[in-house]
Amino acid sequence: MFLAVAPIGVVPLRVLAQEAAQKPASAPAVGVAPLTPGKPARMPYLSEAQAPDTVAILGAPPRGQSAAEAADKAAFVATRALKGTPRWALATTDVADGASAILDDFACVIGQRIEQSRAPALMTLLERARLDIAQATRGPKLHYRRLRPFVGNDAEICVMRTSDLGNAFSFPSSHATQAWTYAAIMAALMPEKATQFFVRARSYGESRIVCGLHWASDIEAGRTAASAVFAALQGNAGFRADLEKARAELGKLVSAGGPVPDQAICAREEAAAREPVL
Repeated sequence: MFLAVAPIGVVPLRVLAQEAAQKPASAPAVGVAPLTPGKPARMPYLSEAQAPDTVAILGAPPRGQSAAEAADKAAFVATRALKGTPRWALATTDVADGASAILDDFACVIGQRIEQSRAPALMTLLERARLDIAQATRGPKLHYRRLRPFVGNDAEICVMRTSDLGNAFSFPSSHATQAWTYAAIMAALMPEKATQFFVRARSYGESRIVCGLHWASDIEAGRTAASAVFAALQGNAGFRADLEKARAELGKLVSAGGPVPDQAICAREEAAAREPVL
């Protein structure tokens, strides 16, 4: 349940220098795979024609005086009270995104940390799918141009305020879309842990609400977009082939054993899972 807190005053957006030293920079939005010398650029699995039309699928975000808009605002105000709690700390670490970061976030579910240098097939699968995720979130962000909840006020957020972050649109959440898509992929690879993957992905998405970087409805839209992306990916022969390669590779890695994840981190994730934000 949300705690009642005082209303947030509206002030010009600014960066406080003393806060900047204490907060991480926000991770970049899901985007194009970086070029590595000597390696070809990765391409998404889905062509533009094959990719789901997420603008049409998601519809418009809450607006005006709607009940959904009021609920979004209430969730933002209430979750400011979480600063200084273990949930805020988890949300701050969940700022990191991308295949490497989220695979690490799934370590407690898998039961070991996957050494990514030993999992080239899995990393290829996740990195290529990341480009499909970017394609799915880019359209609605640019179409609806929804502002983030911290814009225009001085409310606490878990990262530094920057002009780039303030100008990046909110709907749907790229982090939530990415986590939910990756959970679906990992569940396909390890179906015996499907529930745990989705529980962790849910908490990861909710961390964006806790951080004050997204509205609650942005997170829900991200899950919907992820479902559409994964459904489309399953119809792609290249994705299915890479999925099978990753399945064989991951099975061998898990059987061989690997570094045990930090149990304090696992306990913090389990606590967050027991108390959903939404």
